Amino acid sequence: MSLCEIDTACWQQLETGAREPDSGFHFLTLASVDLQGKPQARTLVLRAVDREKRTLEFHTDMRSPKWQALAVNPEVTVLGYSAKTQLRLQGTVELHAAYSALAAAAWQRLSHRTQQTYAGAAPGSDIDNQSNDVSNAEDNFGVLIIQITQLDWCLLARENNQRALLSYRSDGALTNSKWVNP
Repeated sequence: MSLCEIDTACWQQLETGAREPDSGFHFLTLASVDLQGKPQARTLVLRAVDREKRTLEFHTDMRSPKWQALAVNPEVTVLGYSAKTQLRLQGTVELHAAYSALAAAAWQRLSHRTQQTYAGAAPGSDIDNQSNDVSNAEDNFGVLIIQITQLDWCLLARENNQRALLSYRSDGALTNSKWVNP
């Protein structure tokens, strides 16, 4: 595969991951740094991909420590692995709080069942602190848009592992691509 073909294939796989729950890239790991300076990683559902802008969309509870930490340090890495292909995507998060235009539109696309996951006690709170009040669920809903600046593609094989780095401008344009040692 050429570097151009790798770029196209990676973004196609991510688009498939956002659309199809059984896709290998539907659940991705988001790595960031918390307010104490410690690394954190968690698995999130990939909700949307904009190939032209090079953005990924995830949803989260705004009461989570992750939301607070990303407000302070928006630099992240997203990691995915499927069918011997590892993708590491570096970028910057843009937070869209509840009732913002983007969050409101995303909220409307969610099933009622998924909306209910944003009701109740705050993430990480004691289990005794239960609440089933679904009326305030949207108050807790936030959207993360990650502007990807670098894609690190690695094909893992028994022989001849391959790896490439692709860099993007803030408008999504591919600015550099090169082969590197795996």
